[in-house]
Amino acid sequence: MWGYYPGYPKTPRTSTPPHALISTSNQDIEISRKLYKLADSDGLFLHIIIAGNKSWRLKCRFEEKEKLMTFGLFPAITLSEARKQRDKARALLAAGVDPSEEKKSRKAESLITSGNTFKSITLEWYDSRKRTWSEKYADEMISMFEKDIFPFIGETSISEIKPLMLLGVLRKFEERGAMERARKARRRCGEVFRYAIGTGRADYNPAPDLSIALGAPKPRHYPFLLESEVGVFNQALAAYGGGILVKVATQVLQLTGLRTVELRESRWSFIDFENAIWEIPPELMKSRRPHVVPMSRQVIALLEFLRPITGHYSYIFPGRSDKKKPISENSILGVIKRIGFDGRASGHGFRHTMSTILNDHGFDPDLIERQLAHIDRNKVRGIYNHAQYLDKRREMMQWYADYLDGL
Repeated sequence: MWGYYPGYPKTPRTSTPPHALISTSNQDIEISRKLYKLADSDGLFLHIIIAGNKSWRLKCRFEEKEKLMTFGLFPAITLSEARKQRDKARALLAAGVDPSEEKKSRKAESLITSGNTFKSITLEWYDSRKRTWSEKYADEMISMFEKDIFPFIGETSISEIKPLMLLGVLRKFEERGAMERARKARRRCGEVFRYAIGTGRADYNPAPDLSIALGAPKPRHYPFLLESEVGVFNQALAAYGGGILVKVATQVLQLTGLRTVELRESRWSFIDFENAIWEIPPELMKSRRPHVVPMSRQVIALLEFLRPITGHYSYIFPGRSDKKKPISENSILGVIKRIGFDGRASGHGFRHTMSTILNDHGFDPDLIERQLAHIDRNKVRGIYNHAQYLDKRREMMQWYADYLDGL
């Protein structure tokens, strides 16, 4: 099947022998001015060209075909190292494997592996996902990886990351009390591993197995008003003599069930007074889906009151010092605190109060969930509900606004 050429090629016979010598002690070579080859044994020889480059080569046969392999340049590859590579090639030939093809395979695998670090794959995954996130969330996510994960496992091949290694990284979040962030990091790392598996660069995802090993985060309880407290709260809010902008923002938030960020980041272009709807684009939504909010007469009146004040700005509720930015996330909490309800109410708590009152008064839970923009896991049903429920939600939200007025 295969064969070598012992002693091939021989040193050319000339009247003046070429000044060339292979020494097994120091492998020094003095070059003649002609291209020639210096044989070692079992097909291994040193190929020398006029320019002075010297490379180790092996000539052999595989399946009756002549093969020529190159092991590298001398003196970077010594005679001893060249002989080891020759012996490995001989062993492969004896096993019926083409050594030149095996070398190509190893080189290709090495090229793939060099791009398989956790960091490189994470950046690929991030590029594929960031378009579905808001700019703020995308920045937060890459910052978490760059500050808290890459310094520890970023340059490690993803196939070499074992559960204990990843757990060690997540423990660093816990050590500084960032329990919820640790759980978020575990979930996102799990997505990176799933991406690597899907692209053929990993076989195992260690992240899910670590959920039981992480400490449970402290539950976040948003203060919310009981139905019996809503009337007193709104009387205090109506009497509030502070900034009119944040007062109206607090009233509108309570009447719509929007999340605070959705209200703060809303622009006048989102408002359709003619059709009495408030259209929130997907980049502001937690679910990354557009959300349509039917506006009650009370909400429309509040926005109409505000339009001469802020209508010439982009944001409905612009900041005090910089009108190109919205009001701060603590503005509404500040109002709640100043009217005496600190720790008893919150922006997010208005959503809980709305859900409780509407459910207690017999409204369809699907209408309520749709109004609160909770994700409908059934996509077909979700599309149907979006169109089907708008008029019904309009009736429900008008009832709710009237009911709060009554309280």
